[in-house]
Amino acid sequence: MRNLEFKEQLHEYSHWREQLIQAIEMYREWRNRHKFSDPQSTDTLLNILQGLNMDRVTLAFVAEFSRGKTELINSLFFAETGVRLLPSSPGRTTMSPTELFWDAEGGSYIRLLNIESRLEDISLMDFKRNPERWTEISLNVDSPTQMQEAFKELISTKKVSKETADKLGLWNEREAAEQGIINPEFVEVPCWRHALISFPHPLLKEGLCILDTPGLNALGTEPELTLSMLPSAQAIVFVLAADTGVTKSDLEMWKSHVCSARGQRRQGLAVVMNKIDSMWDDLAGETGYDAAIQKQIETSATILNLKQELIFPVSAKQALLAKVKGDEALLERSRLNKLENYLSEDILNQRREILKGVVEKDIGFLVSESIKLMNSKVVNASKQLEEFKQVDFENQEMTGKLMAETRDRQNTYMANIENFQASRKVFAVQARMLIDSFAKERIDEIILRTKQDMSKSLTTYGMKQNMRKLFDELRDLLQDSVDITEETRRLIKAIHKKFQDEYGFKEIEPQLFSIKQYQFELEQIFEEGEAFRSSARTTMTEQSLVVNKLYSTLIAKARTILQQAHKDAATWSNSVLTPLMHQIKDHKKQIESRLIMLRKINESKGNVSESIAQLEAELAPLKQQRQELLAIIKAMQINITDIETA
Repeated sequence: MRNLEFKEQLHEYSHWREQLIQAIEMYREWRNRHKFSDPQSTDTLLNILQGLNMDRVTLAFVAEFSRGKTELINSLFFAETGVRLLPSSPGRTTMSPTELFWDAEGGSYIRLLNIESRLEDISLMDFKRNPERWTEISLNVDSPTQMQEAFKELISTKKVSKETADKLGLWNEREAAEQGIINPEFVEVPCWRHALISFPHPLLKEGLCILDTPGLNALGTEPELTLSMLPSAQAIVFVLAADTGVTKSDLEMWKSHVCSARGQRRQGLAVVMNKIDSMWDDLAGETGYDAAIQKQIETSATILNLKQELIFPVSAKQALLAKVKGDEALLERSRLNKLENYLSEDILNQRREILKGVVEKDIGFLVSESIKLMNSKVVNASKQLEEFKQVDFENQEMTGKLMAETRDRQNTYMANIENFQASRKVFAVQARMLIDSFAKERIDEIILRTKQDMSKSLTTYGMKQNMRKLFDELRDLLQDSVDITEETRRLIKAIHKKFQDEYGFKEIEPQLFSIKQYQFELEQIFEEGEAFRSSARTTMTEQSLVVNKLYSTLIAKARTILQQAHKDAATWSNSVLTPLMHQIKDHKKQIESRLIMLRKINESKGNVSESIAQLEAELAPLKQQRQELLAIIKAMQINITDIETA
């Protein structure tokens, strides 16, 4: 079965991630063993390890109703259960956004969040942190039929008054009128707002997470889905129906929610043209059938402004049937394999490259610093050994001169250490100003004030003005940090240059703090929010609920970015001088070791060969340490520049 390919690729990706985790653990242990560790670097390494251990490959499936999206999920991942695991029969479609994953601690369950939770000013992320707020149903993983029955709860609906539906953001006067429904007493709404499903399927255990999002209405009234959950997915699979092509609501969903989540790069995006079996026509023959599908692909690619190779014609229904029956010919005709290959190769490889980039960004500097310091230790020890081998220690005057020179170096070093401590105090004051510029109190004051203004005006225009005001003030806050950052960077460079020039210290380019990333992310949020707000769906509804949810989502994202800036500034200021401190300590150790050795030789000429043997003995473990480090870096499989092996 071709689906094995995706399983094997995911297994291989999972294995690579485990190896990377092991290599970083080995590096952390190496730093501890050889006295390179400090609280900041240890925190950095523990954070990256935690991130890798929690890593999931998230595939988000997005479509309007009746596109066969849930059937596609069944055929791609759950065919071996032998049943239609997720409910996808005609007229019975998933009503609430659903996440499928494996929670090793929580076990097998469905957790359902009631639809009324929309009325609370609490984010989905916060609800997820409180399992007691969810209705839980246990799953019997040994019984696919019990699971199938339990999953039917996902399509549960209930009737509520029109006023309640309106408050929940689930009533649209215009859409109802188009369907001939005018001023009804009761409206049918989903029972559940969101569903979390955990069970130990092999793919889910390997780290796969599936996000199933139902219909434009769900995306249009849950900003958190569009602005947080879809952008964080590794891939978005957008499902169309082959017989209808791109409809008006498909295009609205594509422009307002899918494109904004993927950005300009369109990475990790696939369009599935489902239900090609509806075009199977024995009278037209294979040639006519292929031509009809190709024509639909070309038309859809033009409308969506997408490359044709990213559109996959598929029959999810026939693929599921073929896999359950073991019918290879039918599976081939369903064309599912090309989509599986794309998910296996392109998406998983992209995820691997992204993770490598994150590791390089977060700990590449530490690794580079370690190798440079090790090279410096080996070079200095080798130089001292060669010097001692060539010195005529019989010459009392020369030995005395070497001792005097070494003492002078020691005195100069001690004087400059005082200068360094003074520079460090100046830097600490500057760094505190930088960290305080992102203080939670400053951010919360801006957010609270604009939120109060917001509550006075719940029109779309008023919301837009207050959103602009909020982001303008947050931009100003970041701009204040620019000057402080520049001053701090200049100070760090000056401290490094002093020790480079005066001691010939190995040039380790200081890691400089930058706020550009946070500025860019903040602008992106504003653009996403504006696109969401001006989408046809939001403009049509204009409910205070949607407006409030959008505002809260944007605030939460902005706050997260600025909290990250605060945390990063604190971590950076605590660790930026650490490489220099390591070199200073090593320099001090070298001088003291040299003085002890010269004193021994001066007191007893017989100690020369013994001292040289001692230096040779000290050099061997240093070389061994360096070799260990190089082996660990190789195991990480990440790009670290300027690795020297001299």
